[in-house]
Amino acid sequence: MKVAVVGATGLVGGEMLKVLAERQFPVTELIPVASEKSVGQEIEFLGKKYKVVSMDDAIAARPAVAIFSAGGSTSKEHAPRFAAVGTVVIDNSSAWRMDPTKKLVVPEINAKDLTSEDKIIANPNCSTIQMVVALNKLHDTYKVQRIVVSTYQSVTGTGKKAVDQLMEERAGQTASNPAYPHRIDLNVLPHIDVFEENGYTKEEMKMVKETKKILGDDNIRVTATTVRIPVMGGHSESVNVEFEREFELEDVVRILRETEGVEVVDDVKNNVYPMPKDAHGKDAVLVGRLRRDETQPRTLNMWVVADNLRKGAATNAVQIAEKMQAMGLLG
Repeated sequence: MKVAVVGATGLVGGEMLKVLAERQFPVTELIPVASEKSVGQEIEFLGKKYKVVSMDDAIAARPAVAIFSAGGSTSKEHAPRFAAVGTVVIDNSSAWRMDPTKKLVVPEINAKDLTSEDKIIANPNCSTIQMVVALNKLHDTYKVQRIVVSTYQSVTGTGKKAVDQLMEERAGQTASNPAYPHRIDLNVLPHIDVFEENGYTKEEMKMVKETKKILGDDNIRVTATTVRIPVMGGHSESVNVEFEREFELEDVVRILRETEGVEVVDDVKNNVYPMPKDAHGKDAVLVGRLRRDETQPRTLNMWVVADNLRKGAATNAVQIAEKMQAMGLLG
């Protein structure tokens, strides 16, 4: 199967190549794509070297699937061109997520809704993915009414420029090309993406809108505060969720243990709970600190951690491709 990775030289693109190899996706020909300045560069995949090609050359090769991680404007311009030649596009940007004609897919939840008509499929925001994976089966059982979420997000979510800023600051240097308006080392920024007119950031509003679309329930009320912290390895989230139906904590733990893609890490007596360093390199969503909210009925507190470059981006995209292949939807 011909597989194009658009944005192959970036942080997420590199992770996509790693995940394709690890999960033994049946790549017979890899087509790495990047910006014009990277064309001709070589990347290695499964012991072979491949030259980065231009967008036009990749489209001419008519791959079965193209996994995009190259920014919204690139996706808007070029994803329809791939789709026009029959390629299935799985896009990691925000370009298509809220388009009512495009599916927003987390494979454990709604891959079953995909059809042969779906040529451009949106990969959700990293912070949304891990939260809905954790909540999906609980929503089926108890029906989520309201979510209050605060995120603690890794600098890797911004990209290499942000990682460089953190490392330079940690080494006692002034960042040469800062990604953020303030220092990030020994600091916390309650600011991810741009601020909108309502005072929320775009990242916060992504979580609000995407959660409803993925879970298929516009009645779920979501409010979010998204925060950048000086860590690498994964995003963490404090999730307070109010259900319509009463729950027993032991049943919640059982349901989570049975939820595809979730690993329960919750033994506070032994100081065991999810942390980014333990999520790094894993595909599972780690869930712990499970406890009742004692201030109001039918409400649960949980702590959710996942590697944002893997389940939050690359792994979710590859899993979509896997599901489509299993369903006979890839050429």
